[in-house]
Amino acid sequence: MRPYWKLFLFAGLLTVMGANAATYLTVIAPVSATLNSGQTVYLGKVAPGESFYVLANPNTTSNNGNYINIGWDTLKSLSLSGGWSSQQSPLYENPMKMKITVSPDSPYGIYKIEMRAVNVQNYSGLGNLTFFGEVNVTPDVFTVKVSPNSLGSGIGQPANLYITMNNTGISDDPFIINAEGLPAWNVSEEVISLHSTKNLYTYPVFENEPGVYPFNLTVVSATSPLVKASFPISFTVKESLLNDYVAVGNGIGLSPIIFEPSYAFMDLLSYLYRLLVH
Repeated sequence: MRPYWKLFLFAGLLTVMGANAATYLTVIAPVSATLNSGQTVYLGKVAPGESFYVLANPNTTSNNGNYINIGWDTLKSLSLSGGWSSQQSPLYENPMKMKITVSPDSPYGIYKIEMRAVNVQNYSGLGNLTFFGEVNVTPDVFTVKVSPNSLGSGIGQPANLYITMNNTGISDDPFIINAEGLPAWNVSEEVISLHSTKNLYTYPVFENEPGVYPFNLTVVSATSPLVKASFPISFTVKESLLNDYVAVGNGIGLSPIIFEPSYAFMDLLSYLYRLLVH
């Protein structure tokens, strides 16, 4: 009996080797995936109006199994939904980095993007590799926690709010932190929360007059007003030396440092006077 099984085994090995030798594309962000032509990868969540990047490694193998360093020369999109836009990666960039911007008018839902890795003028004999990326367009791309919801300070002294932001989307667009409703404080702070990361930010507030100040602490995407969170905060400002010391521990006073000694001395006199009167 002839050893036909050896022939079948050899043919199977050739088939496996041929499959492994096919050209491929290694996507490295916003997710990791190795794709052959025609395959689809889910990229993640993005809000209307936001931008995100698709990064890919330019290295691959030829159909005969030869490793090619920088075989893919650029990455681009072929078809986009209405109002969307893209910027293909610069030639010979490593890694390749393509930008896609979602239309601010896009209805929520799953969108399929056709993309292509290109071997310019087929110099390495790779041709092109076409693949698909799916994104979920939704405003649910981040979670925010703010603490404390009630804080106090002395006159003109800062008190800190602590903002924990978890970016569950794929956009790296900035966010704007702002206090809405404080008479003497109208300062917005722009922060970057990279996709798939959790970050802690410190946001100081202050007032120049004693009183109780209710306001809203808002966090909103710089490119998508639909991505917004708001938190009610109560801020109590008192003429209290103890509050001043606590506030100074929270941050640097915003008044010029030359006035600090006189400010502290006057506050001490006021404090001693109220003790004698009461």
